[in-house]
Amino acid sequence: MASMKGVRDSPQPGIANEPERTMSTNWSPDSWRRRPIRQVPEYPDPEALRKVEERLATFPPLVFAGEARKLKRQLAEVAEGRGFLLQGGDCAESFAEHSADNIRDFFRVFLQMAVVLTYAGGQPVVKVGRIAGQFAKPRSQPTETRDGITLPAYRGDIINDIRFDPEARVPDPHRMLQAYRQSAATLNLLRAFAQGGYANLEHVHRWTLGFLKDTPASERYREIADRITESLRFMRACGITSETTPQLRSTDFYTSHEALLLGYEQALARIDSTTGEWYATSGHFLWIGDRTRDPEGAHVEFLRGVKNPIGLKAGPTMTPDALLRLIDILNPDNEPGRLTIITRFGADKVATGLPPLVRAVQREGRKVVWSCDPMHGNTIRTAAGYKTRPFERILAEVQAFMQVHAAEGTHAGGIHIEMTGKNVTECTGGARAIAEADLCDRYHTHCDPRLNASQALELAFLVAEELARANAVREAAE
Repeated sequence: MASMKGVRDSPQPGIANEPERTMSTNWSPDSWRRRPIRQVPEYPDPEALRKVEERLATFPPLVFAGEARKLKRQLAEVAEGRGFLLQGGDCAESFAEHSADNIRDFFRVFLQMAVVLTYAGGQPVVKVGRIAGQFAKPRSQPTETRDGITLPAYRGDIINDIRFDPEARVPDPHRMLQAYRQSAATLNLLRAFAQGGYANLEHVHRWTLGFLKDTPASERYREIADRITESLRFMRACGITSETTPQLRSTDFYTSHEALLLGYEQALARIDSTTGEWYATSGHFLWIGDRTRDPEGAHVEFLRGVKNPIGLKAGPTMTPDALLRLIDILNPDNEPGRLTIITRFGADKVATGLPPLVRAVQREGRKVVWSCDPMHGNTIRTAAGYKTRPFERILAEVQAFMQVHAAEGTHAGGIHIEMTGKNVTECTGGARAIAEADLCDRYHTHCDPRLNASQALELAFLVAEELARANAVREAAE
């Protein structure tokens, strides 16, 4: 291991003050700047950018190394087939829609999904939100044209504004400061919800949102909630209560986002005082997108050096050899829980595209979590111009993902979805049969279409049924 002298000290909690640092060979928090990079904005004022990044580097960490290590241990259990990863949240967080009610409603639906997966699926669920940092979005084109006018593409609120006018679309580094503050406020509320009693299983009936009542998914959830309440009543009679058993009154909840804006990520990289290792403190779990996974590129370079659990998106263009090379770079010690492969093929490509990747990873003995992103490969555009995702295609991709793993004898370890706690109409289908004509009713997303609360809960039931079947097959074979 190489050492690095003269790294700037930081007064933040959990950060060592020694002058000498130990880290991966030839890696430093800014080594990504010497690599080719994609999906980054061109800031018109480099000096303003430098000052903002320097200011961010003095701010307290948003998350702590111990929390990231705890998540990694839980993901290691998932990698060994003893758990399930539920990862979901907004396509892209916005400054305008930041409110306590929106965070609460998202958290309520997320808890409902986790309860369904835990109870019906029979496995511990690791809960990771796409929240408190998911502000930057990769774009297929650097510009956008409307009515003959071409402007820079909207890249997320951390970079520029969604309004289609020249001034709003100019990348502004000061937006990183607002993203940091919003992330801190969101994390504060999420920690209160997760640890302060809101997640108490005795409140399992109270998590249902008003507009979900009398929906098929809500009816099925109520049945599970009734059974949980009966179990808790029996446990209370035996002396096991939420007052004596912390696991019943609180839950672990982690945050995640795509590590796209590397200047922001570098500014929030910190050294853990207990291990002397670098951690990204902008979120517990960061991932590399399908567009930025160049093994020689800047994004892979940055994430290979931080010790957080990380994710890697893998789409139809990923080959087995390319995947193995990236695994070697990102997880050279083959540490369980370090790396999650998030597959995003599209419903019609999973059956042929996923098995070669799974077989290569199995053959080489690599320890990874396999998770399914059924959203990004199933996006279509309607005749009216709306981007949407048919719910039946989302379900089909999840089912095909789980069937492939069942056939290969591997563990289908998680799902990664874009969803909201709001009653939006962005994805067609589901029990309420949202049609293309309904999309205009409540189409609120800043980027890509999200599952609404009813669709998200319906998906959770499907996954739980698949997990229950897989558990039955495994138990019969033992």
